[in-house]
Amino acid sequence: MGTAVPAVCRKLGIPDATIYTWRKKYGGISPSGLKHMRQLKEENLRLKKLVADLSLGRAWLQDMLAKKS
Repeated sequence: MGTAVPAVCRKLGIPDATIYTWRKKYGGISPSGLKHMRQLKEENLRLKKLVADLSLGRAWLQDMLAKKS
């Protein structure tokens, strides 16, 4: 009926542990849960970029103020 996980992994060229890790991590999550998780990851990435931009701007302003003094 089905093919064993190790055989499929060998065919795809990925370690067995990868499949078991994915199953452990995502096995009980519904499709809507996965979609929500993906949205949260995208929002987190957007916020990290925003913080980096603001930090760079702050450092630039401090540098300009130091040069004027």
